[in-house]
Amino acid sequence: MPARLLRLLALLQLRREWAGPELAERLGVTTRTIRRDVDRLRALDYPVAATTGTAGGYRLTSGRNLPPLVLDDEEAVAVAIGLATAAGGSVAGIADSSMRALGKLERVLPARLRPRLTALTSATEAVPGGDVPPADPAVLAVLASCADDRRLVTFAYRSRSDAPTLRRVEPHALVTVKGRWYLLAFDPERDDWRTFRVDRIADPATTHRAFAPRELPGGDAFAALAGSFAAATYRWTAVVTVAVPATDLRDRLPAALVGAVEQADGGSVVRISAESADLVVHDVATVAVVAPLTSIDAPAEIRERLRTLAARLAGTDLPPPGGAPVDNAPVDPAGTQP
Repeated sequence: MPARLLRLLALLQLRREWAGPELAERLGVTTRTIRRDVDRLRALDYPVAATTGTAGGYRLTSGRNLPPLVLDDEEAVAVAIGLATAAGGSVAGIADSSMRALGKLERVLPARLRPRLTALTSATEAVPGGDVPPADPAVLAVLASCADDRRLVTFAYRSRSDAPTLRRVEPHALVTVKGRWYLLAFDPERDDWRTFRVDRIADPATTHRAFAPRELPGGDAFAALAGSFAAATYRWTAVVTVAVPATDLRDRLPAALVGAVEQADGGSVVRISAESADLVVHDVATVAVVAPLTSIDAPAEIRERLRTLAARLAGTDLPPPGGAPVDNAPVDPAGTQP
């Protein structure tokens, strides 16, 4: 597309409507040239409407298809940050499409904008979700691009013990669970699938070497991730049993816990493991909310934390369902609380 057409398209996307003489002055051409360029945009499926008269002009309308957009530097950086940070799973089904779009944008993002993207993300603070470390949008962008292009990627990785390694893998999918991003990849050197926490990945780069798609273990990205979690060894583990069949229990639990449920005689067994004791306690409490626990097998520290949590709940003066708040409940007269 000629440079003048791109500039015209950028102007039409910038404002709702332009008068012909205004566009001609901005581009340094005649109004007749503007008419010809508008016809060229229409031939490329850009829906440009025109009105005549003193109040007439040109405006970009919605059409049957989504035509290519023209973004300036600030818009491109904003879209890249938004795609990387807004795909945390709070909207069902948005993560995969956001990562695909981020991969497409990363491929064409000018090199001059990459330092700005890094600077903006490092200088931006968000309300943390527990102890979940943030993922770097620039790292996500490279991983998404390599996965979309089926290109091997190299990166520096810190293991759980903080040991540095260099990895070269086939990236297949990015998955987010409880605010934390994971890369599902096949490691040719180990001839096996591996799961990497994105917040531990640094300096990813494409090798431009293509690889053939592989079927994910379990058939999809979430099943592969759940299987990886189940096979891993963590610092803290609790095994709880409930008198509810596994199929029923899986329907009641959050998706992140479904893979931890196993059928047992007369009920289910849920194996909960994590590097954080608080996370194990949280997940045990989640299971207890949906089904009564019949037994808990856990280290002494986990059991003590669960006893403390139970005592606090037992001593809380909760109102009956539909009742008025208790007298000592916090009040927000300004209505600023979410």
